[in-house]
Amino acid sequence: MPTFGLLGPLVVQDGAREIPVGGAKVRVLLAALLLQANRTVSKDGLKEALWGTNPPATASASLANHVTRLRRRLAFVGEEPCRLTAAAPGYRLYVGQGEIDVEVFEDHVEAARRAHLRGDWKATARSSADAAALWRGRPMADLLNFADAEPQAAVVRQLVEHRLQAMELGFDASLALGRHDELLPQLTVLTCEHPLREAFHRQLMLALHRSHRQAEALQVYTRLRRHLVDELGVEPSPAVQAAHQEVLAGDVADLAPASTSVTVSPPRTRPLRQLPSDTECFTGRDTEIATLTALLRPGSDDRRRQSGRPSRPVVISGMGGIGKTALAVHVAHRTHADFPDGQLYADLRGFSTGTRRDPRDLLTRFLSDLGVGAESLPDDTDDRAALFRAVMAERRMLLVLDNARDAAQVTPLLPGDGGCAVIITSRHTLADLPDAVLVPLASLDLHDQEVLLAALCGVRRVCEDPPAAAEILEMCGGLPLALRVVGGRLASRPTWPLAVLARRLGAGTGRLRELRVGGLDVHATFAVSYVAMRDSERPGEQAAARAFRLLGLWTQHQLTPRSVAALIGQSEPETARLLDLLTDAALVQSPTPEQYGFHDLLGGYAAEVVAAEGNGQERTDATLRLLTWYVATVQKASRMTVGETQPPPPLGEQPTELVPAFTDAHEALQWFVRELPAIKHAIDRAGALGRSDMAWRLAVGLFGYADTYWWTGEWDTCLQAALAIARQHDDTVAQAWLYRRIAVAHGMAYRNDECLENLRLALDLFERAGDIAAQASITGNMAALHLQAGRAEEGLAYALRSQELYQGTNSPGSEALVLGRLGDALRLAGDFEGAAEQYRRRLPLLRSQARPTALATALTNYGSTLGALGSREEAFAALDEALAIRRRVGDYGGEADCLAERARTHQHFQEYEAARRCWNACLDLARTHNLSQRARESKEGLAALDSACPAGGRA
Repeated sequence: MPTFGLLGPLVVQDGAREIPVGGAKVRVLLAALLLQANRTVSKDGLKEALWGTNPPATASASLANHVTRLRRRLAFVGEEPCRLTAAAPGYRLYVGQGEIDVEVFEDHVEAARRAHLRGDWKATARSSADAAALWRGRPMADLLNFADAEPQAAVVRQLVEHRLQAMELGFDASLALGRHDELLPQLTVLTCEHPLREAFHRQLMLALHRSHRQAEALQVYTRLRRHLVDELGVEPSPAVQAAHQEVLAGDVADLAPASTSVTVSPPRTRPLRQLPSDTECFTGRDTEIATLTALLRPGSDDRRRQSGRPSRPVVISGMGGIGKTALAVHVAHRTHADFPDGQLYADLRGFSTGTRRDPRDLLTRFLSDLGVGAESLPDDTDDRAALFRAVMAERRMLLVLDNARDAAQVTPLLPGDGGCAVIITSRHTLADLPDAVLVPLASLDLHDQEVLLAALCGVRRVCEDPPAAAEILEMCGGLPLALRVVGGRLASRPTWPLAVLARRLGAGTGRLRELRVGGLDVHATFAVSYVAMRDSERPGEQAAARAFRLLGLWTQHQLTPRSVAALIGQSEPETARLLDLLTDAALVQSPTPEQYGFHDLLGGYAAEVVAAEGNGQERTDATLRLLTWYVATVQKASRMTVGETQPPPPLGEQPTELVPAFTDAHEALQWFVRELPAIKHAIDRAGALGRSDMAWRLAVGLFGYADTYWWTGEWDTCLQAALAIARQHDDTVAQAWLYRRIAVAHGMAYRNDECLENLRLALDLFERAGDIAAQASITGNMAALHLQAGRAEEGLAYALRSQELYQGTNSPGSEALVLGRLGDALRLAGDFEGAAEQYRRRLPLLRSQARPTALATALTNYGSTLGALGSREEAFAALDEALAIRRRVGDYGGEADCLAERARTHQHFQEYEAARRCWNACLDLARTHNLSQRARESKEGLAALDSACPAGGRA
């Protein structure tokens, strides 16, 4: 395949690998240089290509940036070390011989012309087919404004004309070689598309005439003459009139019918062409096309053929509407020249409203098509399959088996040894099909979606309203079927602006009902997959259908086998098996191991199904099971990350066998980060169900997340949402815990007054409830608050009071907490020896609890204290360890804390340059993550350095 492709959307290949070239301007720049390959293109010419006749004032700088980005993308394409070079007055792109498809295409067209002149019909057909194989659609189809402007439009018109000429040459060759019957479908379409192109009409007349269809041939001549006379005022050309005379003469050599007197006939002289028409405006899938072409073409599998092994069947799989059939047919058309005996095609109806095709009946049809008489067919299906393999072994054909239900349906239809290839499409992956190559399809990327929408409804309409176009694309979720539906609706309503359809798609919950036009219906396409599973006679598929239905209750977030098991009320192993069935059927997606979710549109369909088919109690029970699982998992993760001295009381019966077994605090913290959006959603769902007890436990349990990521503000949002629910239901236990945690959130953000207010509210509620452990914890928080405000005496008093209260409780982990508060109070009071002793006693406790965030905080305080005592090496050893922990867990707030303490310690030892580096790093971090307190401290620290070392801090 050429390195650079312009015959269709712009592509860049490095061997079989596609090189992505991102950015619309960069792609236009590359196309402009390719059109003038190996010639210098002026900067003014490139600016006009990028911005038109009125480039912006920043065009020169922007052009230089685009050139730099393009040069980086091309740096590793082929063996040329420097393809894009500056050459006054602009730039030159080096392209080697045969590296651009336009040049290769023109060479094939010219070769076809020469072969045609000398009457070498096989060479003419070959060169014409080679030219056609390079054609991927309208040249530069994705570069809409650029390709439509002059002079690019003139280049496109010339290429289109050359393509039509190549087709004419190829048709002449096929007529000369006696292949007239295979030309009829394509010439019929082309004469309709080009009513004044005489060559196509002449060729269709001859093809019909030689197929004993004289009357139809004469109708073609009459229609052409009428068009020419009415529109141009001219008579048909001498060549057309000569063909007309041949038809009138009626001299056609009789064609011998295929023999049916033997069981296996020899290969047909005229190849079978059973493929449906190629999809108009086929867009994207360049990587998959290259993969499929390489797998199907003879020579790609030579070692298998030499060893006597059959070609591997290729399975294109994916959800309904993802474009499997369109891709299979498109690739089959592109590779038709590689299969001189033709193509067989059958819709197996594995997922459709019609009756599923039986392999035995299909074998009957295929063998009949191949010239085997009905009286020669064995009754047994296996024997019939063996006969089919024997017949196919004598041929080089492509077999397209569309819409297969399972491997059992296609296995009898596979050819054996020989030169045949097979493409299978299925919503199932058919992972059990022996030796198959799996090519799964995902949604179209954004660029291909834009190109397809513009091709379907018109470039002008898309350019007139980009926001509405973007909204439509988002609603379609990259599903080709959905895009073709909206394209069809817009094309049939030319007066509609895109905003009208965008508004309809976004209104309420009826998006799927809007995605239908004529026979295209996204909702019905999805329903085929689900109903086939729901109504299956296999219990496993019925159970999988129930799981799909209940998953419609939780479509916004990915789930794991454990969380799905809680939702559907099954064991984890059974749930994993059901999820595998749903994934293989493309009803759910698994983008990463052990993570399952919906395509956006399929999620909407699942929500409709559970609302229509499930009962209210079933939906409520399933939701509560999942919420209970989240409560239990949040509490376990929080205990693992912060080792709470007083965790919230458990929520009734916990699904302990389904809760993840976190190996350490880091793993639990990663779970919090990944699941935070789902936990926020769970709080809202709990409130909607009137379960304040669940909502507050979820919010409070996020302390394990907030201890590291308090600076994101996410915890504050969850706590306030849960508090509103608790107040609505007059849940005083919930309010006590929430005020307590809200106070902690304020304290972490240095909102001292708000922290103290909420601590007092919480303490009052826990005193009323007689909860001594909670009072001890809140008193400790008050100690931390006074210390943060710089009040050492009050902080020490509250710390000692907290220690006293804890002695009357069974609170594991409280000793480490109290030692930290005492150490902080003594350090603030200037008793560094006493503080260091408290920290030394605390560190082993934290290490044994495997609490990285608390350990990092303790090490930071310990390092600062050692610095004050003059122990430089020990101080920085502690600070270095703390900084490494913060960076490992992605704790930017804690990293800023540690950098600030390192800066102070460097300054204490008069290492001003190192102190400045730390303050600057802290300031950068604070600005990036909106850490206002740390930003102020950093600026003050830098100002203090300037005062202590006026000569730039280089002492």
